[in-house]
Amino acid sequence: MFLISFLGTIGRVFLGFLGATGRLGIFMGAAVSHVFRPPFYPRLLLQQMISIGYFSLPVVGLTALFTGMALALQIFEGSARFNAEGTVAYIVAIGMTRELAPVLGGLMVAGRVGAAMAAELGTMRVTEQIDALTTLSTNPFKYLIAPRLIAGTLMVPFLVLVGDIIGIFGGFTMAVQALDFNAGTYIKNTFDILTNLDIISGLVKAAAFGFIVTLMGCFHGFNSRGGAQGVGAATTNAVVSSSILILSANLIVTQLFFSN
Repeated sequence: MFLISFLGTIGRVFLGFLGATGRLGIFMGAAVSHVFRPPFYPRLLLQQMISIGYFSLPVVGLTALFTGMALALQIFEGSARFNAEGTVAYIVAIGMTRELAPVLGGLMVAGRVGAAMAAELGTMRVTEQIDALTTLSTNPFKYLIAPRLIAGTLMVPFLVLVGDIIGIFGGFTMAVQALDFNAGTYIKNTFDILTNLDIISGLVKAAAFGFIVTLMGCFHGFNSRGGAQGVGAATTNAVVSSSILILSANLIVTQLFFSN
């Protein structure tokens, strides 16, 4: 009996996972299809771009700054054991552009933007505002989902590009002010090691992460049920699922760009 109960639990979890994946796939297909079909709402798109991009700059910038400074310090301490202190500029530049700025920026945006979208749309769902849009012959996907998807996909790369610059500057500041590096040599080493592929790969990751964050925030908020408790659960699920998918997508994109 215990074995049957155990297998039944596994089966229910697996079927639930398949059902959730199917619902997400259908939702994503509907949302993406409405991105390319009129009517369009440029004012709503601009509002979302400002909300996602401009208002996320402080948290992404501070995260990148302190990460770059801590990375420079850690790399210096490790490389000093092998008399390879000159690699600090190389590793900070590559680490920030390829991995840390996109991933940490995506996670910060997931915590700020994804949660806000899930809460906003969840509240609209439980207060029947989304049903009211349908009654007024306004497609909720076109009015609520599409502008958020476009804005997230466009603005997160912008945030990551700014994060690259600030993170590398943080590493430069730590190296020059605290570790006695020569400023000119550090800057030269940074420009020597960076390639277009390093920057482009990070921006492609950022676009994918922006799409993931907005998709999961909209999906969980749009399908919220059960009043205030349901809105809270949707917000939590949006952040958790976004974070997991960001880390998974990071591995996939890295393999596409850098696996031989």
